[in-house]
Amino acid sequence: MWVCRHSSVVTPPPQKVAGHPASRFLPCSTLLRGFGVKKRDNIAAALPVQEHRLPMSNLDLLLPPLDVGVFFCYKNSLPLDESLNILKKSLAEALGPFYPLAGEIVQNNLAEPELHCNNRGVDFIHAHADVELKNIDLYHPDESVERKLVPRKKQGVLTVQVTELRCGGLIIGCSFDHRVADAYSINVFLAAWAEIAQSKSISSLPSFRRPMLNARHPPVVNTFYDKLYLPLSSLPPQWSCLPTNPLRSRIYYVEAKDISHLQSKSSFNENAKRSKLVSFTAFLWKLIAECEDGFNTCKMGVVVDGRGRMDRISFDKLSLPNNMSLSMQNYFGNVLSIPFGEANSSELKEMPLNLVAEMVYEFVSPAMTEEHFLGLIDWVELHRPEPAVANIYAKMDENDGEAIVVSSGQRFPVNSIDFGWGKPHFGSYHFPWGGETGYVMPMPSTKKNGDWIVYMNLLQKHLDLVETKGRNVFKPLTPSYLNL
Repeated sequence: MWVCRHSSVVTPPPQKVAGHPASRFLPCSTLLRGFGVKKRDNIAAALPVQEHRLPMSNLDLLLPPLDVGVFFCYKNSLPLDESLNILKKSLAEALGPFYPLAGEIVQNNLAEPELHCNNRGVDFIHAHADVELKNIDLYHPDESVERKLVPRKKQGVLTVQVTELRCGGLIIGCSFDHRVADAYSINVFLAAWAEIAQSKSISSLPSFRRPMLNARHPPVVNTFYDKLYLPLSSLPPQWSCLPTNPLRSRIYYVEAKDISHLQSKSSFNENAKRSKLVSFTAFLWKLIAECEDGFNTCKMGVVVDGRGRMDRISFDKLSLPNNMSLSMQNYFGNVLSIPFGEANSSELKEMPLNLVAEMVYEFVSPAMTEEHFLGLIDWVELHRPEPAVANIYAKMDENDGEAIVVSSGQRFPVNSIDFGWGKPHFGSYHFPWGGETGYVMPMPSTKKNGDWIVYMNLLQKHLDLVETKGRNVFKPLTPSYLNL
């Protein structure tokens, strides 16, 4: 039996304009026509959860308190009440194996965050919008998606919103606390939720065994990580201030032929092909180097998932019986590192794409080893309990050049998120994080033809370059592309 608590019908409050925390308020009807909240519920796990505290891993502790959004657009659905009942019932069942998502983050005695697994539940919002899916401007998600189709999480770890549309379609939006889960973990949960909704067995059960990411004894000192991460105490006072130039979000599509062309230009020969992600990143790095903003350098970072590097865990380390097989592919949490490169903008502009791709590969490849992640875990251990931040997110000096981080979303299971009324016509992550470093995530298109959907959260001057010098690659997302 699933549990739904605290039901209430509410009047929609004014919505904050997306982009900047200090932006002005406007009535929500001016942002998404006829938008309003009809009901708020709280969904707890269907099965009892033994209340306990779950510590964050050292890699979780590298994440600041940020929320990650994701949404899926369905052109059609079952009758509304039936669809909502399926979503709520399956969510309650999914919160059994994924019980930390029904908890909340508290502080331990060292003032570090940790998970209180108390089954407080997930806030579940039922909203409506007097608009058809084909008329929603997904190309400008700041206006159409932010805090409207993807909800603002006010408490807990996860908030879900289902928005009914005039055309009979649905949009399912979620906000997750990034300190609890990276995109890989979120993908696993979303796929499991959809499988449960269709009465299927969960294909990947999560593991919350924090000892899998324990530091070594004693921790190994390596000053290499001082370049990648910084204790918060080393940041200048102005770092905590609101950014003077807020980032803006766009969603583009890139055709498969253009991705292949970039890969071809980034490779020295057919026998030494660069990956598509490295090629894409190199092209983007050259693009922002074109910005005439007075800075001499620009930075490019790439998010690296460590699961494939640390796939087998020592039983001696975990004190587990030898017949218990554990894999990092099931680990739920953050297993990320963000290596980056910095280069002279003038030189980047003149370099051929294959040399820029080689530079990307050179700063990414050292992070693609087990030792890199073991060393990073040790580095955090040596600095605890002081919080730290990725260097590329910190602007230490006003003369520092601009920076962008690329995070691959190629594992985004957009075509698997079927709750019983068909696959989504569109899906995307949504991450307007509010800092000064740009964020770019390429994801697979629902067309399954090799095209990419690319979410960008960049400074306006960089978006201008994307839409002028990069217009042959980046095309604004349109209803016609999605066949809406």
